[in-house]
Amino acid sequence: MAERSEPATILIRGGRVIDPASGRDELADVLVMYGRIADVGAGIRRATDRTIDAAGLVVCPGFIDIHVHLREPGQERKETIRTGARAAAAGGFTTVCAMPNTEPPLDTRAACEFVVDQGRRAGGARVLPIGCVSKGRRGEELAELGDLAAGGACAFSDDGDPVRTAALMHRALLYAAMLDRVVIDHCEDPTLSAGGQMHAGVVSAELGLQGKPGVSEDVIVARDLLLAEACGTRVHIAHLSTARSLALVREARRRGVRASCEVTPHHLLLTDEQVRAFDAAAHKMNPPLRSEADRQALLQGLADGTIDCVASDHAPHSQEDKEREWDLAPCGVIGLETTWPVIYTELVETGVISLSRAVELLTVGPVRCLGLDADSQLEASSGTLARGAAADLVVFDPATPFTLGASGFYSAARNSPFAGREVRGRIRYTLVGGRVVHEAD
Repeated sequence: MAERSEPATILIRGGRVIDPASGRDELADVLVMYGRIADVGAGIRRATDRTIDAAGLVVCPGFIDIHVHLREPGQERKETIRTGARAAAAGGFTTVCAMPNTEPPLDTRAACEFVVDQGRRAGGARVLPIGCVSKGRRGEELAELGDLAAGGACAFSDDGDPVRTAALMHRALLYAAMLDRVVIDHCEDPTLSAGGQMHAGVVSAELGLQGKPGVSEDVIVARDLLLAEACGTRVHIAHLSTARSLALVREARRRGVRASCEVTPHHLLLTDEQVRAFDAAAHKMNPPLRSEADRQALLQGLADGTIDCVASDHAPHSQEDKEREWDLAPCGVIGLETTWPVIYTELVETGVISLSRAVELLTVGPVRCLGLDADSQLEASSGTLARGAAADLVVFDPATPFTLGASGFYSAARNSPFAGREVRGRIRYTLVGGRVVHEAD
């Protein structure tokens, strides 16, 4: 991980430059000057402080993850903003959005400003806080959303829990729209999923574990889409995991509802069959791993454009917390350092989606979901390599295989379902504001 001060000018020479926001896919050079993209094109001739040889490599906008849990403040034994921001950089992410289920939660301006300040000191990816919808995340009273936005909140969510009532969600959508922010909802009806340990289906019945039915997600997705339609506002569905929820989003868009959604790598690539191993560190998460039919529907949603972006839902836990009986272990897996390699290896190389589409899902896709490029007050990656854009970019190796986690992780946690998997797409360089924040050995 780079610690030194960076040169003012860098030329990245001879890579395959992919920028879905501008439709670019060509062999080209990228010139970075004083933290900005100065030029993109073939045969750039200019003296620079540093030249990076990108022959055989791919250059694209830095990835953006709009759903991570960095645990600070209050749970630093699991992860800190510093370790999380550096793990993000190692995974090619140049902006990450931190969920507010910390201790205390991010329900005040001061709490959001703390996250922003810690992110600036971390020396990795840019870190944006997501403020709470409700005070204390209790689902009773709307938080001071204006103050949270002034403190740097890029969106609002009670993630970890749903926005508890339709009335509260309705008010949140209206207030967030006035602030040009989006409400991100964790769609789960706790009265339907209470006590559930995995997806409700054949596997849960065979294992004797109480299940969380897919409909517990679907009913809140339906509620939120109807409320967004009534309000005429945007809404974003976090970690969508069921075929029915996806169909609801698709149909709502046909009616003109301003809805977006994300999906995680683990829901794209794994199913409830993995739970048979009873490895809570790798396979216990919320939403739970769903059925193969749900997984196939999500893959179709990637291909047809219904799904707007991929988000890791990076959820670090300590080893002692995760290595417990299944019903006592917390939900969540890490993903900042594994998301791109598994997406590239399992979905691009197998032909499920194109490379350009994969890059779109991690760059301009998340930007559009939260409108990150529309607010000049937010220090966020723009998802493009257009001239004048912040020089937030990534250079990766599409060919050389490597093993995930073989040299450990930059994250303080190890609870990954993909550790030990051989993949391609290794991140060679990550630049944030023209500064190299990650350089592979």
